[in-house]
Amino acid sequence: MLNRWVVIATERSRRPTDFAKRKAESAQTSVCPLCVGNEHMTPPAVLLYLKQNGEIKKDKDHNGQRPKNWLVRVIPNLYPAFVPPKEQADQLQIMKSENFGHAVGHHEVLVESPNHDEDPADAELPQLKHLIHAYIDRFRELAAKPYVRYVSIFRNYGREAGASLSHAHSQIIAMPAVPRIVKEEQIAGKNFYDQHQKCVFCDIIEKETKSPRLILVNSNFVVFAPYASVNPLEFWILPKKHDVNIINLTNPEIKAFAEILKTSLKALKNLVNDPPYNYGFHLALNHKAENYYHWHLEVYPKLAVWAGFEKNTGMHINTVTPETAAAELRKTISA
Repeated sequence: MLNRWVVIATERSRRPTDFAKRKAESAQTSVCPLCVGNEHMTPPAVLLYLKQNGEIKKDKDHNGQRPKNWLVRVIPNLYPAFVPPKEQADQLQIMKSENFGHAVGHHEVLVESPNHDEDPADAELPQLKHLIHAYIDRFRELAAKPYVRYVSIFRNYGREAGASLSHAHSQIIAMPAVPRIVKEEQIAGKNFYDQHQKCVFCDIIEKETKSPRLILVNSNFVVFAPYASVNPLEFWILPKKHDVNIINLTNPEIKAFAEILKTSLKALKNLVNDPPYNYGFHLALNHKAENYYHWHLEVYPKLAVWAGFEKNTGMHINTVTPETAAAELRKTISA
């Protein structure tokens, strides 16, 4: 789709289990600022899911209050890559960062659970559903801002994957431009649609559900190792229903997404001994793309080091074929 080259190095091919190693002990800080009881160590929450009388109430921190009965907590990042405009300004001025001296947008931390170690592979399904609902809530609010052109929702797991805090959390960055890879996907999707009157992602789903790269499928989602995967054991989760972003997910679809996300990440964790990984949503805010763009989640295990060749050429070497990755993940799921 992106017309990029990936070297699948069969002469250097490795089994996925070759990547399993003794998990390094995570560096422990004396106090975790994201744990219950330490809410005062963070900026006020912009979204809270509170458990009250057996029901879930949405709220935020206000009047100096920091409730402790939260299930999900979204806070501004203390060290943001993007910051909101200090004053209302013309949209074109906002796009010119030299007028403001900083990148305009929002940078938030979504604390996924009151339990420190409850990452999606181990979380209970009700908690994962709260997480997905919170993604949708923040996406909806941030995407509506006039200076926002893209909302990046991503997760870093493990120090090697860039996680500076070990408490289960995701990040959300709203920015004034569409990032390069997503823009290239949208251009490729439009070109494919103009030629075939069909979404390229829907076409990929149709082909991959019949291929040896298929990992898992349920009523609403498909998981597969993409053709020409850049990363060893990389996999994507795509909704069967065509849509440009996550706003319109129904409750049954959210449940199905939570189930397949948990199962996939648990398989990765079991197969290669809890590796570091990143995941990120690819989606569109522009509904002009609704015919040809299809949101999805990409999961990148951090199992290889990109060195001189990759940095010098922009081409990547993957020592695990996507077919092998899919077979091993399928086997782990069924075990």
